[in-house]
Amino acid sequence: MDLSNSNTAKNLEAAFGGESMANRKYLFFAEVTRQLGMTELSKLFRETANQETEHAFAHFRLMHPELVIADSSKLTEEEKKAIAARCLELAIEGETYEYTTMYPDFTEQARSDRDSKAVAEFESQEAESREHAQIFRKAAHNFGLLTPIEHHHANQYTEALQALGGVAPATKAPGSEPATQKWICRQCSMIYDPVTGDPDSGIAPGTPFAEIPEDWYCPICGATKKTFIPYQEPVAA
Repeated sequence: MDLSNSNTAKNLEAAFGGESMANRKYLFFAEVTRQLGMTELSKLFRETANQETEHAFAHFRLMHPELVIADSSKLTEEEKKAIAARCLELAIEGETYEYTTMYPDFTEQARSDRDSKAVAEFESQEAESREHAQIFRKAAHNFGLLTPIEHHHANQYTEALQALGGVAPATKAPGSEPATQKWICRQCSMIYDPVTGDPDSGIAPGTPFAEIPEDWYCPICGATKKTFIPYQEPVAA
């Protein structure tokens, strides 16, 4: 397909986004209905989600024909590395956009909405006001937390890309000072930084991880404190 037409390229990207969103949405619905004991409905949502995945893959193949593999046995090792490198490049591009632009912008917008137009509506409907404020605060908080996560993902993809070229990864180790040692959630990669703490959960800035109550949970995925492990950071030469 000729993608020199910018509208076609934009439409493919929009279609890919729509099908991808439908996949995750239906998987969420499948989990909800599973918990409700509606087995057949849950199965329907999961089957439909798989179909949406195939639709999304079809669009993505048209968007990136350089990643379409007809017969991997006919590819040289260099060609395989080139394809893998392209996957990593696209992953780095996406994750970098998320932590440098998307989530910071979302964070500021959430704060702005809470302090401007939303306030007028909140004043007229106090109950709805409290509910919306909580939603906006949670959104702003989560967007802020997701920024370092996407940075972490981008760094991982960058290291994988460099490894394809024979570059050894940098030496890493957890911090040695409790006041600054970061911890990462094994389930969602949320990074707890004691310098900033988790004020929305009652954890004040400057709180070392060891001093966090045992009933504290990950503000992103809800995992328990035991799910966190020391975060490995590059060791200065």
